[in-house]
Amino acid sequence: MILYYIHDPMCSWCWGFESCKQALFEKLPADITVKYLLGGLASDTNEVMPDAMQQMLQQTWKNIEQRIPGKKFNFDFWTSNNPIRSTYPACRAVIAARKQNRSHEMIHTIQQAYYQRAMNPSHNDVLINLADELDMNVVAFRKDLVSTETQQQLEAEIFQAHDLNVDSFPALVLDFNRSHRRIPVDYINPTPMFDLINNLTES
Repeated sequence: MILYYIHDPMCSWCWGFESCKQALFEKLPADITVKYLLGGLASDTNEVMPDAMQQMLQQTWKNIEQRIPGKKFNFDFWTSNNPIRSTYPACRAVIAARKQNRSHEMIHTIQQAYYQRAMNPSHNDVLINLADELDMNVVAFRKDLVSTETQQQLEAEIFQAHDLNVDSFPALVLDFNRSHRRIPVDYINPTPMFDLINNLTES
């Protein structure tokens, strides 16, 4: 059985889900394999976000802070950067890090950089610096970050997410008995998700 986790490293609700997600994954039985899929929230662009989009995303951050206890954002990001609506570079960084078995660390580091350190992971130079902070092979990472193979892998994962009927993140999809079942995301309590997965797999 496979539990697909469809996400984007620059998805603010994915950042909000992080603690509850980890608690859920730690409780899962050994016969369920967790597979991460990159959904690709926003395609490549160099254009600065329109003011209306910046305001909308800042409001989303505030909504997450209000909904999820203890989750805080660094709003300095919006005044210290020229925000770009592009998450594909960060997605490719996760794939590049995966080649060094460091994808989970890269996801966490991108989230910390974006939401806590007011850095902009839409830029390759920021992502390369994060790889350096993680003591990765930066030469290999830099090459893999912009390779055709990495782009093709991202496109394949986005296609698979669409094939699972996922168009918003984060999302959980359980693959069992040759069928797919969407598991509603709970940002506060892992127990309802765990119980549903248990009930489905034991029925």
